[in-house]
Amino acid sequence: MELTWTRRLSALPRRPRLQVGRARRYNALMASMRITINPTQMGGVPCLRGIRIPVATIIALVAEGETREDILTLYPDLEAEDVREALLFAASR
Repeated sequence: MELTWTRRLSALPRRPRLQVGRARRYNALMASMRITINPTQMGGVPCLRGIRIPVATIIALVAEGETREDILTLYPDLEAEDVREALLFAASR
């Protein structure tokens, strides 16, 4: 009886996926951040502290040359640490 290709592949031992380790590190990193990802809020877009200000908006403002003080003036609900966390979040992605 000759083994078929699919049976040969299924007989090989499976290696653990690298994604699992990344997911654990990502979850540990997310625990200390101010970034929230809620599928029922803003379609699951990463937001700052759940106040419906997307991280992408802050990153775009920084890319346009706005200073931290300018961003905090535009969005009075934010804190200086929120801008820093948005940048760290974008860098980790």
